[in-house]
Amino acid sequence: MGWREGAGELDARMLKRPLPSGAVGKLGAWLAEDGAPYADGTGAHAVRYIPGPWAGIRPWPSGLAEQVGRKPTLLSRAQVLAVARKGVATASWTETLIASYVWGQGDNGYGAYRLDEILRPGPVEAVLAQAIALLTTDGAVVDVPGPRPLILDQRIARVLRAYTTRLGEEIGLEEPAKLAAWLWSDGGWTPHRYDVYLTWMRGVTDQLAGSTHWPLAPDLLELALFSGAWTP
Repeated sequence: MGWREGAGELDARMLKRPLPSGAVGKLGAWLAEDGAPYADGTGAHAVRYIPGPWAGIRPWPSGLAEQVGRKPTLLSRAQVLAVARKGVATASWTETLIASYVWGQGDNGYGAYRLDEILRPGPVEAVLAQAIALLTTDGAVVDVPGPRPLILDQRIARVLRAYTTRLGEEIGLEEPAKLAAWLWSDGGWTPHRYDVYLTWMRGVTDQLAGSTHWPLAPDLLELALFSGAWTP
């Protein structure tokens, strides 16, 4: 095993000391920047997409722009959440998948093709219903009610990789950069790794709320890390 044996120690240090003071200051400044766009939460965070290429995707959520043209259109988290709330009311989840997928892919050009490949085989609705039921009964990391699920993607994982590399160096672990890259890889995270992520995000949110005007909103921290508000 060698360098991998330090994984538990590195996780423990990460959870014990969520953020250095410099990071707290930078994140607080990000929230209070000109216009303070996210002072009331993440709902205003929007991505740009081109409606036309999504023309073949059905059922198209009514809250999204019509599927025509190549004029860039914005889709916000608040809009996606509205579609999801409709799904809760109707116990129908395919439109929520579509809205969240468009938001996640943006204008990369191949998102519509990939989503069509997902939707075409069916029965997507039944699979989504099973996933929702599992999330409801077992939670995001098999712990109900447990922490609120948050996005973990490549960009956020790389922030955590840089941070844990520094922590590993501080405590003298063997090959800390290699260890951090293994723990916080670009994908394929285990339920345990996701649990560590959610626990750390809650700890950092509590730390920020106690030191700045930061609200108790872990999804705001997720957006801040994604946006590059703090680079370890």
